[in-house]
Amino acid sequence: MPPAQFAMPLRVRYVECDMQGRVFNGHYLTWIDMAHSEAIRDMVGGYQVLIDRGIDVVVAAAELQFRLPAHFDEELVVGVGLDPPGRTSLRSESLIRRGDDLIAEATMIHVCVDSTPFEKRG
Repeated sequence: MPPAQFAMPLRVRYVECDMQGRVFNGHYLTWIDMAHSEAIRDMVGGYQVLIDRGIDVVVAAAELQFRLPAHFDEELVVGVGLDPPGRTSLRSESLIRRGDDLIAEATMIHVCVDSTPFEKRG
């Protein structure tokens, strides 16, 4: 993974847990998306700055590996590392941790598109 360039702390909410008392799987990608948004805000001033420059990004691929369950009220950190941008895409890796424990890891590919017609930028 590229070095974590951004880290977002969060606390697991009750609503994010399933009947087994564990975080429901769909929430992990939501948290990663939240961390990506915060990373963009930290790096360029926010997502709207990209839109104003005519750039939008869409998810082309997402791969998520679950390592350990997370539970209600636990404190987690979502770390985001970004590879150098390619010509039309950006690869990121994210780690969700509880202290030193790795909870989940994800790799995502975002494709840059024109913010108006949503066509691939080249």
